[in-house]
Amino acid sequence: MASGNLITGASYLIDGAKLLLKPQFRLFLIVPLMINIVIFIALTSLMYNYFDDAVASVVALIPDWDWLSSIKQTLALFISIISAFIGIVLYGYCFSIITNIIAAPFYGFLAEKVEVYLTGKAPPPESVLSMIIRTLGRELVKLWYFISRGILITIGAFILSFIPLAQFFVPVLLFLWAAWSMAIQYCDYCADNHQLAFTYFREGLAEKRFSAWGFGSLVVLGSMIPLLNIFVLPAAVIGGTMLWINEKPTARLI
Repeated sequence: MASGNLITGASYLIDGAKLLLKPQFRLFLIVPLMINIVIFIALTSLMYNYFDDAVASVVALIPDWDWLSSIKQTLALFISIISAFIGIVLYGYCFSIITNIIAAPFYGFLAEKVEVYLTGKAPPPESVLSMIIRTLGRELVKLWYFISRGILITIGAFILSFIPLAQFFVPVLLFLWAAWSMAIQYCDYCADNHQLAFTYFREGLAEKRFSAWGFGSLVVLGSMIPLLNIFVLPAAVIGGTMLWINEKPTARLI
């Protein structure tokens, strides 16, 4: 399989979903799937109840100037479409992030079993307690990365939204950031099992950024779809592990 391209990256999620059906992995999916269902119900209810009010509040901010009155309806429609797209992306993004923090130890175990299945070799041994502490700590490191970089991306998107023509690139910018975040999230379980420093992991993944974007894009799209997103996340753990094993950029990383 050729590496370093969008199509190959996307195929890892599909291959992960196929591998998810094998009996030896089902035991590691029961608890994460139950967690996914609870979070899915909570986030979907929240989005359903407050989305219309949020869009109406943004539209209400449009000034009642005479020269704007003729295009106010068009602006309101544009804002509604952009808000819907951003809301769906954020829904999938938040669903993934919250689930991953809670289910991190289970996903770490799953990544380890997938690596053994694919390579016949296991990461360095450690106690269950040590792994739980390490994976939860790693999730906090990733969360800080997502928040700190996400704030900068949001500021950039906000500025672009006021620039004619450039505003159409706002959804693209946000989607690429979400795709990159998903690639980092799910490829990192394998890297973390080998206790690879997060900075080195990110640098390594950046060398295969097109595979990462292809993989992350399909994860984002899958996580946007209610019910399907419950199963996409464990499949993404497997797919991310496959990507990292197959395309790890330099031998020194793992």
